[in-house]
Amino acid sequence: MADELAASMPIRIAFQRSIHVESRSVNLDPTPPDGGTFNPPLQNLMNQLYIIGAGPGGLEHLSPAARSALESCTDLAGHGLYLNLLGPLAEGKTRHKTPMGEELARAALALDLAASGRTTALVSSGDAGIYGMATVVFELLARKPKPEWAAVEVEVIPGISAMQAVAARAGAPLAHDFCVISLSDLLTPWELIAKRIDLAAQGDFAMAFYNAVSNKRSWQLSEARQILLRHRQPETPVIIAFNVTRKGEQITVTTLGELDPEPLNMLSLVMVGNSETRRAGKWVYTPRGYHTKPELAAGTQ
Repeated sequence: MADELAASMPIRIAFQRSIHVESRSVNLDPTPPDGGTFNPPLQNLMNQLYIIGAGPGGLEHLSPAARSALESCTDLAGHGLYLNLLGPLAEGKTRHKTPMGEELARAALALDLAASGRTTALVSSGDAGIYGMATVVFELLARKPKPEWAAVEVEVIPGISAMQAVAARAGAPLAHDFCVISLSDLLTPWELIAKRIDLAAQGDFAMAFYNAVSNKRSWQLSEARQILLRHRQPETPVIIAFNVTRKGEQITVTTLGELDPEPLNMLSLVMVGNSETRRAGKWVYTPRGYHTKPELAAGTQ
C-alpha cells in the first residue's frame, strides 16, 4: 500500500501545484489598495519540494518559474557547482552542498527538509529530468519511502538542457530526429551503451553525448567514434562544447574523422550530426526535408 501511495503521489501533487502557481502569478496584485506592504500568503508552501532545472549556467537562461520558486525557498540542496551558479538567487538561503556521487543522499536530504516544513529546492543544472535529480527523488519515493515524505508536495520545474543550449549556439543540429546518450558506464553497462549507439547510428539519428569523458575515463568516446564510423562518413560534423552560457564558454566544430577525446572533460558535451547534417558558414544544421520543396530545390547544392 505504501509503495502504491508513493508511486501515485508525485503525479497528483505536481498537477495541484501547477494550478496553484498559475493562480498565484495571475491573481496577486503587487500594489495593495491601502498602500501598505503586500506579503503573499505562504501557507501553501509548507512541505514544498521544488526540483529545479537551473538551465545551462547563465542566469539569463533561468526560467521565470524557476526564479520564482527559488525566491520562495528557505533551503537549497545540490552539487556545490550548481548552487554557486545561482549567484544572488542563493543569497539568504541555507545551502546544503553534496559532492558528485552522493545523489541518493542529496535527494533524501531534500525530501527530509521539505517534510520538516522547509520550502526546499533541489537544484540540477540543465533540465532536472534529463540526467538530473528528478528521477532520483521519484526512485526514493517508489522504492524506499519514509512515512513523513507522504506530506511533501513535489513540483518539477523544467530548465533549458545543455544540449539545447549547445544546439542553439551551433545553429540547428538537432532540427530532425535525434537521441541523447550518456557515455558513463557507472550505472549502465558499456555493452548496453554501445548497442544503443550502434542502433541509433543505423537509424541515422543525430546524437548528443553527455558524460563523454571524465577524470577517470576517456576510452568510451573513442569507442563511440569507432562505432559511428561504421555508419557515418568521416566528414560528418561534430560539435564539441564546454561551459556553454558560462564563463569560459568554448564551442568547436570538427568532424567525426578528426574527433579527439583528449582535450575534453566532464563538463564537455559532444554532438554528432546525422548523414544529412551540414555546415552553412559558421553554422551547423540538420535539414528536415524542406530542400525537396520546389521553391528550394532549384537552389540546392
